[in-house]
Amino acid sequence: MAPGATENGGGEALVTALTATSKESNGTESIPEVGMECDIKNLYQKEDARGRTTWTDKYPDNLDEAAENEITARFAILVRNKKSFDSRKKLEIDSIVVQSPLLKTVLSKVLKDYPELEEPPNTNQGVTTTLKRLVFQAPFNPFVHRWTQFTTALEEQEEGETKSHLQLLHTTLEAELRDTIEAKNDFVKNKVITFGYLWTIFQPGATIYTNEWDRHCGSKFSQGSYHDHPKYGPVYGLNCQKVEWDGDKFGYANCQHVVTSFAGTMSISALDAIPLEFHPEQKKIRAQLLKRGKLFEHYHGYHYKSYKSFAIGKNMCGQDIKVTIDSRIIIDTHAYGKFNPNSIGHLQPLKMKSKADTPENSDEEYDEEYDEEEEETDDDYDQQIHYSTHNAAASRTDTKLIALSEEHLLHCSSLLKGYALKTKRWLSFFLDEISEIIWNNAAFSNLVLPADQKELILAFAESQVKYKDSFDDVISGKGKGIIMLLSGGPGIGKTLTAESVAENMQVPLYMMSAGDLGIKSSEVESSLTTILEMVAKWNAVLLLDECDVFLEARSAHDLERNKIVSIFLRTLEYYEGILFLTTNRVKNMDPAFQSRIHISMEYPGLDKSARVQVWRNFLERGVKHELSEGEIERLASVDINGRQIKNVLKTSQLLSQHKGVPLRYEHLRTVLYVERKELELS
Repeated sequence: MAPGATENGGGEALVTALTATSKESNGTESIPEVGMECDIKNLYQKEDARGRTTWTDKYPDNLDEAAENEITARFAILVRNKKSFDSRKKLEIDSIVVQSPLLKTVLSKVLKDYPELEEPPNTNQGVTTTLKRLVFQAPFNPFVHRWTQFTTALEEQEEGETKSHLQLLHTTLEAELRDTIEAKNDFVKNKVITFGYLWTIFQPGATIYTNEWDRHCGSKFSQGSYHDHPKYGPVYGLNCQKVEWDGDKFGYANCQHVVTSFAGTMSISALDAIPLEFHPEQKKIRAQLLKRGKLFEHYHGYHYKSYKSFAIGKNMCGQDIKVTIDSRIIIDTHAYGKFNPNSIGHLQPLKMKSKADTPENSDEEYDEEYDEEEEETDDDYDQQIHYSTHNAAASRTDTKLIALSEEHLLHCSSLLKGYALKTKRWLSFFLDEISEIIWNNAAFSNLVLPADQKELILAFAESQVKYKDSFDDVISGKGKGIIMLLSGGPGIGKTLTAESVAENMQVPLYMMSAGDLGIKSSEVESSLTTILEMVAKWNAVLLLDECDVFLEARSAHDLERNKIVSIFLRTLEYYEGILFLTTNRVKNMDPAFQSRIHISMEYPGLDKSARVQVWRNFLERGVKHELSEGEIERLASVDINGRQIKNVLKTSQLLSQHKGVPLRYEHLRTVLYVERKELELS
């Protein structure tokens, strides 16, 4: 302390100290600049009788010596006690400090794989046995969960110093945990549990079984805690992880479950979430989870499938809701995340087996990037299954295919994200409800068009998929798509042409309508850009039915419509897929579209021979009838289009089914008479 710096801590002492240590050569005194004296000044907290604190430079005279010093460092274990509020004892253990290197070596095996997690209040979930000060906090969760392994390690240890240290720790913990462990064992033996002892059966890393949407689900338990839920009141909350696919890689996503408070004891199997080992049908459930996990792994990437069940969507408040789906769907998590950027969260890397955990004679692959002794980085994902391209027709290449481990398969999600083509919604689909598409191989052959015209349409469509990158405009990415305009009267096969082409090529068909795009030019531009990008990614066939609604010639009186037409003109230049435009008012289209259309076909009205073919096509599609060839010829003499023929057949079939007889000529004649009273059929 500098001369004159007395313990009163006042300002005068500071001035005295500064002036006494700084004199100029001419004998005058000066004060040094603030903060320029190279020294340390200690201040100490002081509390008055009312509990208010202040700071002083006077060293407290009522301090005890430090509890841990060179002497305490010699002991294998430090037990830190605190006052107990239990009427049965004066003190209880607050924490234990393990200092023995021998104990740390054994505990590293006993507590192996016990997860490293952020510690919630009053627990010790994460264990790093290499720490110089290894501290275990009451209620000593790791030892409660691994008590059997700890006891076994003690029994198997040979006599010596290590066993003495183990016995010392075991004796200390047993006295503290005896009641808890005995209660846990008694509950497990009787297959029941109390709310207060729930934490004892949930060991971090365990597979948790839950029933979600009437389906068996598995997840990996991370940590649990008791808290008040805003809806359910007191609960035991479980933070878990599920294996998800984000479109590029597999990883763990966080999920939560709760067990609500209950009085007395409850059967463990009756809990809303339980460790899988306590399920009465553990083997059966495990087999089902593994089977579905392999299916989840298989469905990574892009898949065009059929679906008939309910899926999971979001309402306006972001809550999960059921949505009934009976249509074809596209499984594509990458596209889901692209067009719903806030819907897919970050995934934590999957920890694969390290080299040390793999037997020397085993053929099982391991990933050195996942060795737990190495630091995890974003590059850890590089060795997992990657979906390198999201184009339906292009081949996918996996950089290095490593199968998910059995543990990962148990924790796989039951849902995959994708798009429902009929309802045009992004949804989550249940894996066990996805089925293969039953293709209509006769759709294109049943199309009533001249053979050369059909061949030309199909050739253009198939070649576009295979060779769309072989031709480019002066400006890169421009003019890679193919646009076909089909014009003619209603019901003559324009829409069916696009549908049958998609069916023949076994690719999705996206039917775009006015409702998908909006009415304002800003809405139209955003929606159109998104849709064109989606269908190009999936190599889908895009159908814009009755396109004259959007492509009508511009005028000087409707600026908003002019904007919409301009948006279409500009956007179609950069479309890379197959687009069918249909209209029955081709003369009303803006002339600027003519230069953007690659093929323009006008469909003539159906003549009698074409109508005969249409009648036959519909009748051959499972319709029970007693119509002769002559009767079909007479029906074809009626000048109606294909859609009207289908409607007449459907109505006549309902009439025949009502009478309980096969479809007959008189049923069709009755319906035609009702619709066309002037018609007289023999």
